[in-house]
Amino acid sequence: MKVFQPRTNTVNDEGGHLFTDFQIILVRWRNHFSHLLNVYRVNDISQIDVHTAEPLVHDPSAYEFGLTIEKLKSYKTPHINQITAELIKAAGRTIHSDTPKLINSIWNKEELPEEWKESIPYLSI
Repeated sequence: MKVFQPRTNTVNDEGGHLFTDFQIILVRWRNHFSHLLNVYRVNDISQIDVHTAEPLVHDPSAYEFGLTIEKLKSYKTPHINQITAELIKAAGRTIHSDTPKLINSIWNKEELPEEWKESIPYLSI
């Protein structure tokens, strides 16, 4: 059986003085964590080199592209563009060598070709 134990909310300031007032305790914790987490003052931030942590991902290679083409499942219904896996597989060297160059260009520029941004409505006949 648990026995009731009254809680006391107290906190010490930097000088060791004890505070029990709720508002003063909140201010003390805010100042404590602000000091703890903000290592640099606002004036110092402009002088710091900022580095982003981007994952190191290599450009897709022609070999990887070829492996992906080989893994395409045959005899599946094509998507809206009506390009089948069989057509991609039958395209041969051209698609195996030129497409990776195009993909790497898009990958490095981080921008799609303007032509790819145009919408062509799909009409079923």
